[in-house]
Amino acid sequence: MAATPPYDRILLTGAAGRLGSRLRHGLAPLARRIRLADRDAMGPLADNEEEAIFDLADMEATIAATKDCDAIVHFGGAPMETGWQTILDSSIRGSYHVYEGARKHGVRRVVYASSVHAIGYHELEAQIGVDAPVRPDGLYGVSKTFVESLSRLYWDKFGIETACLRIFSSFPEPADRRMLWSYLSFDDCVRLVAAALTAPRVGHSISFGISDNRLKPVDNSGAGHLGFVPQDNSEPFREAIEARTLLPDPKAPATRYLGGWFCELGHPDDPPGG
Repeated sequence: MAATPPYDRILLTGAAGRLGSRLRHGLAPLARRIRLADRDAMGPLADNEEEAIFDLADMEATIAATKDCDAIVHFGGAPMETGWQTILDSSIRGSYHVYEGARKHGVRRVVYASSVHAIGYHELEAQIGVDAPVRPDGLYGVSKTFVESLSRLYWDKFGIETACLRIFSSFPEPADRRMLWSYLSFDDCVRLVAAALTAPRVGHSISFGISDNRLKPVDNSGAGHLGFVPQDNSEPFREAIEARTLLPDPKAPATRYLGGWFCELGHPDDPPGG
């Protein structure tokens, strides 16, 4: 006899994105229904899926999408560094709308896709833990630190648990030498989110999202209570990557800092060449 899933309905924002499209299937065993939310249509739906198409900047629609949900996996918002207005509307205002929906509709747990870019200006050699001060490397990173603080408020004041997952580089495979240490496999990403959903107690937690790679630039022991155990690593890709790429400049910001090439970007609202 199949086990009863721990949740009746999970809301997944950003469900049409690179990671959301993996999570919609990977998290299916954890809920009777998965409510998929995005601005774009998500194709054919499985029997346990339902669709909600809206923009996170729309407060009324976002709050409505949280109704009757037991948990929220919030992976929506701007996917990378971009102009301030987009960051403000989709990632900052949008996340506030998600948390207001959680508060108004009694959702008790949120899993939030934070990012390495919330701490991108820490040096690689610093070996920081989950309690290190935030050091965002751009407006995208600033939006992540905002939601980490917002979720802290909603835990302390309203009792809504949140696991903030500082995801590093989650792709089908590593693309360059940096990703040999920052790689998070898709399967490990699903394992991380599932652990955050099923841990007995989360409170307000921060965890690094990174696979079991040879070089470990951060200390994730402070998130051990989530029970995430990565099972993949970047070693199967090392030989090919090292054969086709040159050693990076050790003094370049993209090499020195956790945030990589984000640390070398200018202001996204400056005109090209300005």
